Amino acid sequence: MSLEIREVASKKDLKTFLLLPEKLNAGRPNWVPPILSDDKKYFNPKKNKAFEYCDTTLLLAFRDGQAVGRITGIINRRFNEHRAVKLARFGFVESVEDREVYSALIRRVEGWAKAKGMDRIIGPYGFSDQDPEGFLIEGFENRATIATYYNPEWMPAATEALGYGIDMNYFVYKVDVPKEMPELYKKIYERIMRRGSFQLLEFRRKKEIKPWIIPILSLMNECYMTSNIYGYAPLGEKEMKDLAAKYLPVLDPRFVKGVLKDGEPAAFIIAIPDMTEGIQKCRGRLFPFGFLHVLRSAKKTKQLDLLLGAIKEKYRGFGLDALMGFRILEAAWEAGYEYMDTHHEMEVNVRVRAEMERMGGKIYKKFRVYTKSL
Repeated sequence: MSLEIREVASKKDLKTFLLLPEKLNAGRPNWVPPILSDDKKYFNPKKNKAFEYCDTTLLLAFRDGQAVGRITGIINRRFNEHRAVKLARFGFVESVEDREVYSALIRRVEGWAKAKGMDRIIGPYGFSDQDPEGFLIEGFENRATIATYYNPEWMPAATEALGYGIDMNYFVYKVDVPKEMPELYKKIYERIMRRGSFQLLEFRRKKEIKPWIIPILSLMNECYMTSNIYGYAPLGEKEMKDLAAKYLPVLDPRFVKGVLKDGEPAAFIIAIPDMTEGIQKCRGRLFPFGFLHVLRSAKKTKQLDLLLGAIKEKYRGFGLDALMGFRILEAAWEAGYEYMDTHHEMEVNVRVRAEMERMGGKIYKKFRVYTKSL
């Protein structure tokens, strides 16, 4: 049986690339399909600004004429220039359970990256840390959350067999929403509000959020770059607007919190209701009626997913995380949520992890990004 790896070169190839995850993961109860309309924009160079500063290759594996795998190779030139590195990434990899297919896809991206002068590769990773990152290595018994991998269990070992080592581990905590707010949080909240140095920013309607989108995401740019967040490259204004357009329809204003200092954002946190059950039911197709499944699942879920957050460097240690955490927990309890998923927390980020554990969080998923010298 002949195996062929070829680049996506036509609309037909791209359609195959986009639909292959569903074909290969059918029957896996905890797998959640990507939103097809989002993927069509994401992999369209005319609509995704990341293609302007990234070299990319989209590859498909065929065996006897049948698509059996896919992968993306990415070189984020903006990131490489900021960090003074020669780094490539592989991501969005799917494969039948066949080491020959998987190895061929990985090695093809390695060769492509090496030919472009790169000396190291990491993966799985996308254009930025807003994309799925890291293979799931523990927690397969739990349903995937939005913007995360739910790879087959064999894939991490297959990656290690190709000479890859650990580059970064991520932990995901499950935090029970308390019926009564922690006393420490109450005290911090009351102290900060009494002093009046900071102003809490909260919203009642989505339209109130819109004027704050660019200031908040600009703060994210600043914070993630000064903190040297793993894999992060700054977003341009168009990318910020695209990111906001992607998530604004599913934001609940109750779970968007900010802190202002002299009228400017000093910190923010964004959480969204878990809607993955609805995405499963509509198979990632929002139209014509799939979005109704998504909206229904967002209303009935008991899980709140933390999505983004940041604190301006000079205001860290002032208790702003506890201030926002207090209000998020309070809003979650009032809305009937039972627990929160913290999304990815870097293993090395001991400060944030300590905060999650102080809130009673337990690690229930682990993800891993791999690396290899070329």
